[in-house]
Amino acid sequence: MTLTISPEIVAVNELSGVSKRSRITFVSGIVITAALFAIGGWARRWIADDGLTVLRTVRNLLAGNGPVFNAGERVEVNTSTAWTYLIWFFGWLTGARLEYVALGVALTLSVTAIVFAMLGAARLWGVGGAQLLLPAGALVYIAVPPARDYATSGLESGLVICWLAVLWWLLIRWSRTEKAGTAGVFGLSFVAGLAPLIRPELTVVGALALLMICCAPPTGIRLRAWPFRALIVVVAGLAPVAYQIWRMGYYGLPYPNTAVAKDAAGAKWRQGFGYLWNLVGPYWLWVPLVVLGVAAIVAVRSAGFDRKPARVGGWLRTPAAVVALMVGSGVLLTGYEIRVGGDFMHGRTLLPPLFCLLLPVMMLPLKPSAAQADSRRTRLIMSAALVATAGWALFAADTTAIETGSRISSAGIADERLYYIQNTGRAHPIRAEDYLDYPRMRAMVRDIAASPNGGLLINSPTFTNWHIVPPPRPVPDGGAGHTVFYVNLGMIGMNMPLDVRVIDPVGLAYPLAAHTFRFPDARIGHDKNLDSDWAVVDAGMVDRHPWMPWFLDEGWVTRIRTAMTCPQTRDLLDATRAPLTPDRFRRNIQKSLEYARYRIDRVPENEIERCRVPGHN
Repeated sequence: MTLTISPEIVAVNELSGVSKRSRITFVSGIVITAALFAIGGWARRWIADDGLTVLRTVRNLLAGNGPVFNAGERVEVNTSTAWTYLIWFFGWLTGARLEYVALGVALTLSVTAIVFAMLGAARLWGVGGAQLLLPAGALVYIAVPPARDYATSGLESGLVICWLAVLWWLLIRWSRTEKAGTAGVFGLSFVAGLAPLIRPELTVVGALALLMICCAPPTGIRLRAWPFRALIVVVAGLAPVAYQIWRMGYYGLPYPNTAVAKDAAGAKWRQGFGYLWNLVGPYWLWVPLVVLGVAAIVAVRSAGFDRKPARVGGWLRTPAAVVALMVGSGVLLTGYEIRVGGDFMHGRTLLPPLFCLLLPVMMLPLKPSAAQADSRRTRLIMSAALVATAGWALFAADTTAIETGSRISSAGIADERLYYIQNTGRAHPIRAEDYLDYPRMRAMVRDIAASPNGGLLINSPTFTNWHIVPPPRPVPDGGAGHTVFYVNLGMIGMNMPLDVRVIDPVGLAYPLAAHTFRFPDARIGHDKNLDSDWAVVDAGMVDRHPWMPWFLDEGWVTRIRTAMTCPQTRDLLDATRAPLTPDRFRRNIQKSLEYARYRIDRVPENEIERCRVPGHN
């Protein structure tokens, strides 16, 4: 996705009828802010291990294996459907290395987001009444270090804020247009409907936007109200509903496997509040939020925007309602992130809520119309707020939130970019081979090359060396294939051929691990940990000493083999591994909710008892 509309051209159209100086100030503010964000994002460019995980699925798509992480096992490893297919499209179109495709697309979307966020704020404040508009909230967002870290990273962060910015801009235009037109409303509805494909939790934002559009009485539309509203729902739901049906039939789940692995419906309030403070505390982020909040109230009282319905569309079709929607969405998303315990990456999942909260003040009027009696006092307040915001931005932009040498806090929250810079020895780890300098990666590659018969690679309990569990004899011609069982899916998956199966104890790419119970106080995002004994049994490798590593117990493995005969567990695995026939597709749809709720116990004795395995009561 590229920015096809020049920000300068759009900005001039937004400012028709405003003085030349105001135009220059406004356009310059957009260009300079966007340039600063682009430069900041490029200076901190990198691709995360999780970003490489996305690219493994794209590689399989391009190879004709389908949207899977491992060929022959239908698992939706990527949380953002739209991001996966966006990278696939540009990878197919350009033929470039996927790491560079992800880097370029992510940075482009991030910069595009900040541009449309400012354009929406300009329309909000009614540019004809404000003499000067300056990028206050935009400066706050780009000053926060995680915002620049995740402007690249290979993850969907740039796509998420770009979707929020475009939705905001379209909603503000809709709220200020007397006759939006059928095509305009349908276009807005389609964009809002994309929410669950961008990221599942954004469904709340898209649903609230659609509710607002549907409930606001249509103006300038020839169709009758209720048929028109029905069409809005159809247009909005076309893409997400079609994909949802396909997802349930293909993957056997109603949402990405990552939501199962991380128990996205679970509650970890204490960890969530810790994650919030991990972002707010080091940067004193509450300072600009309070300052800009007060400045926005002063600006509303002085210059103002439409707070009362100025047309037949009612209050729901006013800028004030749009502001309430986006700020309210920011609050709801923040509450959700706190409830689920946040994330292990510093600030990442709180960036979209922060972006929502800042949207109304992405640009603020320095001074209102000269007709206002209190304009001098207002100018002083607004000037002070903008100076304070700029001063805070200089402080925050150079602040390091996590001081520990490992770049991981005591709560398990990591400055991921600096962590991987430190552990790879590269200033910008982008390509898959850059991660071969990560501990244990080159040894893994050597061990695979040295075992032509295939086998299961598992790491020692001390994480110092690899062990290969061999396949049973007779070994087929060409070997039995390799499986790697380790937590770093991205760097392994992208450095391995697609015929090497890569699974993880956390469960992002491994359904058996995903459907275990998580440990209550473990590190967020890593709070499931399936023992490698299960992978030995599941992969069908030799399960006796001396071929099996010394730290694995034969009795434990035997009981795991019994536990895995549980009919419900076999059915769950068949949902992703059995041939995708029409009957299998239909059964997956019918049982997708049941599969999503299903859990196994990692202790085989408990699992045998839970399942009441036949013959082992």
